[in-house]
Amino acid sequence: MAKLALFVRLHAKSGQETALADFLAGALPLANAESGTTSWFALRFDASTFGIFDTFDDDQGRQAHLSGPIAAALMANAEALLSEPPKIEMVDLLAAKLPG
Repeated sequence: MAKLALFVRLHAKSGQETALADFLAGALPLANAESGTTSWFALRFDASTFGIFDTFDDDQGRQAHLSGPIAAALMANAEALLSEPPKIEMVDLLAAKLPG
């Protein structure tokens, strides 16, 4: 079972909600290419609030993700897409139910 996670809350700038949703959906192939990322979810909470939740077996995988292409692309586009900086939370997983 994955033991670590990240939860990132994102607030879209007014008028950039669709662009942020498209950005997140488009990041899936990058997440699939990360060997240390065991699961990755792009989330929408309401019209302008989004999130990313991803899990890792170890801190090496989590740190690789934080310095990887999704994080780099998000930070490169943050000023255009986000109304405030991303809120990144380090999470320890206590239990999980996964398929398979």
